[in-house]
Amino acid sequence: MLVKTVLVSMAKQQVHSSYHFLLLMLICSCSIHLSEQLQPSQYQTLVKIQELLDYPPVLNSFYNSSDLCNIEPTPSLTLVCYEDNLTQLHIAGNNGMVPPLPQSSSSDSFFDTLGGLSSLKVISLVSLGLWGAIPGSIGQLSSLEILNLSSNYFNGPIPVQLSYLKNLQTLILDNNNCSGKVPGWISSLHALSVLSLKNNSLSGVLPTSLEGLETLRVLSLSGNNLSGEVPDLHNLRFLQVLDLADNHFGPDFPKLHNKLVTLVLKNNRFQFGLPAELSTYNHLQKLDISFNGFVGPFLPSILHLPSIVYLDIHGNKLTGMFFQSMSCNPELAYVDLSSNLLTGDLPSCLQVGNMSRLVLYSKNCLSNEEQMQHPSNFCHNEALAVTVLPHKEKNKTPHAKSVIASSMVGGTLGGIAVVGVVLLFVRKVYNKDSMKMPSTCRLIMENVSTVNAVKLLSDAKCISQTMKLGASLPVYRTFTLEELKEATDNFDASSLIKQSSHGQIYRGKLTDGTVVAIRRFKMRKRHSPQMYTHNIEMISKLRHSHLVSALGHCFESCVDDSSVSNIYLIFEFLPNRTLRSYISGQKLNWIQRIAAAIGVVKGVKFLHTGIVPGVFSNNLKITDVILDQYLHVKISSYNLPLLAENKRMFQGNSEVSYQGIKASPLARTKQDDKSDVYDMGVILLEIIVGRPITSQNEVVVARDLLQVSITIDKSARKGIVDPSVMNECSEESLKTMLELCVRCLGNEPRNRPSVEDILWNLQFAAQVHNQELV
Repeated sequence: MLVKTVLVSMAKQQVHSSYHFLLLMLICSCSIHLSEQLQPSQYQTLVKIQELLDYPPVLNSFYNSSDLCNIEPTPSLTLVCYEDNLTQLHIAGNNGMVPPLPQSSSSDSFFDTLGGLSSLKVISLVSLGLWGAIPGSIGQLSSLEILNLSSNYFNGPIPVQLSYLKNLQTLILDNNNCSGKVPGWISSLHALSVLSLKNNSLSGVLPTSLEGLETLRVLSLSGNNLSGEVPDLHNLRFLQVLDLADNHFGPDFPKLHNKLVTLVLKNNRFQFGLPAELSTYNHLQKLDISFNGFVGPFLPSILHLPSIVYLDIHGNKLTGMFFQSMSCNPELAYVDLSSNLLTGDLPSCLQVGNMSRLVLYSKNCLSNEEQMQHPSNFCHNEALAVTVLPHKEKNKTPHAKSVIASSMVGGTLGGIAVVGVVLLFVRKVYNKDSMKMPSTCRLIMENVSTVNAVKLLSDAKCISQTMKLGASLPVYRTFTLEELKEATDNFDASSLIKQSSHGQIYRGKLTDGTVVAIRRFKMRKRHSPQMYTHNIEMISKLRHSHLVSALGHCFESCVDDSSVSNIYLIFEFLPNRTLRSYISGQKLNWIQRIAAAIGVVKGVKFLHTGIVPGVFSNNLKITDVILDQYLHVKISSYNLPLLAENKRMFQGNSEVSYQGIKASPLARTKQDDKSDVYDMGVILLEIIVGRPITSQNEVVVARDLLQVSITIDKSARKGIVDPSVMNECSEESLKTMLELCVRCLGNEPRNRPSVEDILWNLQFAAQVHNQELV
């Protein structure tokens, strides 16, 4: 303890060279063994990073641990390792901006050092005082999938070297001083899902190449000096969040897909009328077009869009007559109609009486005088004044006086209308070659909010494509019977794990030390090995980081006719530590539970789409979800299409498996994926409630309780949600999980979400949880 105290004191005095020497001596003298998951060179790189960051308090845990991969994650520091490599680095300073680092701590040196961690897939460095231009050396981190450098002091243009990161899915540079234009090469990042450049000094027009970012879900550019027309984004059908606030965009309303959930255009230079297509935005939850120059009639249908909860049209010149009988979405929580030219009666659905809804409507010409109103002739005169402005969209008005006013300038408007039609036609032809999104990539997302500068902790998302396909496993091969006999001591009874009428499962140890599970099947009908080739080929392809995967096979043949009498399948061996045992034992926190669910869904997605034909109806159970010592998830039970000639052995609920990998008839049709979705719903249910669900009746009762709890506040859910995580999970993350679980457990299979939908919503639940922690 005395030595550690001295080290800490010397570090605070910035005696860096002595600190490194004494630290290394301490490690050697105490015979501390570095974690098997972290290479010594990577450990030294982290120590160097600590020095370059001027020994921030959030890295104090480095003093007391040599096993950095197992440091307890906090909102300020999270390290994630895969095998012997560091794959995620999250460091966050105090909330808000911190002072810049000393001049001696250059960004070039920092990122050059960071290049020593070439296996990194996630880098999140928030509020650390980093300054200067973003170095081009960032491009050497070719495995990077998420980069978050928000709330620092970076300046200058966004470096073109970022275009080298072809796996990049998320780029967040919020709250810096980046200047120049939004680069046109951004479209070369074909996997980009989140682009957030809020609160910088970017200027100029947006590149039309944004139209090609087909995978984009979040585009946040608020708080810059951007101007001009917004590119045509109507083909970005995955786009869920668009935030362009506090710029100089305009004058035309942007062309967008109607699947948007959040649309923020406030404080720009948009003019003309609102497009009628806004009435078809059935997923829209938040619409903010305040402080622009919109004119013409307001669209009352926006008030009762099926998903709308937030509406702000404050500070425009929108006209129209309101009636008490107009309807509103019951979930509408915030409405600001202030400073427009609206007349008539405030709809009864917006009047005071609903304490959970805030409605602002001052500075209109409405009959309700609880909030200050102009006299009716004010709105009339103002409406006449703005009618003569050129419109590029035809907005019909029911008011006779507006028609009269329009006729007074009919010649002018007619000429402008002709020009407008021609321009729209040319623009439509010009954009006709926009690329189409694959129909299989349909996305439904609920409870979306604008991306902030946050730590995006989503373990399953950060595994590279090669790892997802099981490349980290040994090559699938044919084993000899002699190898298997040696591994099991000639199939000694002490090696037997399980036995049933269908076969045996043995624990074996290969000559290279690998522990495996060996399944032996006795063939009822004997054929030549060629008869089983197709099935063995399919088994060899079922290799994924979230599946207990086959490593090889062996045929045992009869001496007299060389036909196959026994088939051996060799699988990975995992200790039987199930997800249920972790949850019931209250060992997993909220984010770890979400990460486990993500692992399950990624494994199921591979079963459905990773091979042809896909594997469906897998009868998933939470007791078949195995977690290793690093909480990495593998599904140990799935519908293994195996040996058609021997299929009676593998039908129904037979348990001829290593930890339950069911061998049933050949794969069924793709529509059966909804049965897997239901099973995933049951797993999510147990993750949420934190106790075993063992009967169909319990599932129905718990599902109904969750359905009711969605409409009440968080405090009222204490009797439903596992109390060990109830206080730690964010409101939005919990609600997302509740709604997703209920949808998965729907009685009608066609109404259940797709596997892709489930995966996206789980990743979103992890994201919003961490947003509230930062």
